[in-house]
Amino acid sequence: MTAYPPEYPTVKMFINGAWIAEGEAGSMDVINPATGQVIGQCPKASPAQLDAALAAAEDGFARWSRTPGAERYAVLRRAAELLRQRAPDIATIVTAEMGKPRAQAIGEITGSTDMIDFLGEEAKRRGGRMIPARGPQMIAQMVTHEPVGPSVLLTPWNFPVNLPAKKIAGALAAGCSAILKPAENTPASAQLLVECFVDAGLPAGVLNLVYGDPGAVSEHLITSPVTRKVSFTGSTAVGKQLGALAANHMKRFTPELGGHAPVIVSKHADLDRAVAMCAATKFRNAGQVCVSPTRFLVAREIYDRFVAEFADRASKIKVGDPGADDSVDMGPLAHGRRIAAMEAVVADSGGNRGEVVSGGKAIVGSGFFFEPTVIANPAPDSRFMTEEPFGPIAGIVPFDAMEDAVRIANSLRYGLAAYAFSGNLDEAYYLGRALRAGMVGINQLIISSPETPFGGVGDSGFGSEGGEEGYLAFTDTKLVMLAKAGG
Repeated sequence: MTAYPPEYPTVKMFINGAWIAEGEAGSMDVINPATGQVIGQCPKASPAQLDAALAAAEDGFARWSRTPGAERYAVLRRAAELLRQRAPDIATIVTAEMGKPRAQAIGEITGSTDMIDFLGEEAKRRGGRMIPARGPQMIAQMVTHEPVGPSVLLTPWNFPVNLPAKKIAGALAAGCSAILKPAENTPASAQLLVECFVDAGLPAGVLNLVYGDPGAVSEHLITSPVTRKVSFTGSTAVGKQLGALAANHMKRFTPELGGHAPVIVSKHADLDRAVAMCAATKFRNAGQVCVSPTRFLVAREIYDRFVAEFADRASKIKVGDPGADDSVDMGPLAHGRRIAAMEAVVADSGGNRGEVVSGGKAIVGSGFFFEPTVIANPAPDSRFMTEEPFGPIAGIVPFDAMEDAVRIANSLRYGLAAYAFSGNLDEAYYLGRALRAGMVGINQLIISSPETPFGGVGDSGFGSEGGEEGYLAFTDTKLVMLAKAGG
């Protein structure tokens, strides 16, 4: 079993069952965003090392795809249990690498274990189906779900355990091998997750871990004839580039991209509950969540009160280094570029283009901190209303007619998550149908669980992971029609 020291570990790649500390293409600094200090080095894979990972995945797929579903489940089940046991130590690394408060890091990890369990169970459940024959000559019409093949898994930094876990579990449960390329600023979190699968008994070559320059690594892995499936979570701009690359090589592609989630708050809503939930959820992970509630569209009758109470709650959020203080509510942004992005959004909200009623400034000192910010009535064409902020900024807009709120909510090409609060059943049903998004939450903001699909529409991507879809996303549908040999 692998030892788990509380200090930052030596970051290694994992190729064909071997841990490799040296990146033949060099290395890059890993920085604690709460302090701005270098805490480690991340190796960068060379083309030769990427080719070794591809060869390992090809060989691993040949063996793993023939492994019975019950055996695949057993490995995933052991990996989930190891992840549960190691959650406190891994949470320390998550906090150090991306600044997530410890309680949120623990929640991310334990949620990941449930996801692995559920998808592992799918390996035992997904046997396909029989279709009744149309004539006496036909013996059977069988539909099966076959593993698609070696898969490339590309994940970002904001959920450095959950997102890799979801993709790894879906691929392995379906019988695929995989190469994981996580974000280079959170490499150890992914490494400790992979160690759980290795220590659970996963055969060599079935799961590989590499790091490197995102563009070069992604292109090398996607264009390889070995790769049959690409799963990507990240920005819309990068997703479009990778999607075009995958399509050019006829590779299956599942993108989960950006979002700019609207929240419609009706005059029939439980206002106290809506304000409390919205303010708490908006600033989770410093707003660096693809499904973060961001554009708050509030009925004019309750608008002033909503703004005042929301801003009051935002101003009381405790911001600081979660590695030094467990009571912190919100940690830093991922890097200095995010500070500049937040400042640009706020700068475009002055004058008659919106009122900053809370926050609005970077926090002076070490690390990359920005105040929880609330903008009242941002202009329709402002950067905030048209671009995903991906940070601790909320905008609140009044509306008069529900149809106007829906029009504003659906006005962007994003369509990942949308939310609404209403105590009127007819109105709630209407909003659930009218909001254009892959996931809609009515009177609640938690829209992800192991049993449910996770994915968007429009510029937020297509396809889903999580739920049974998380298993099927790594399979090909196959029909076998069996007829009698003779009359």
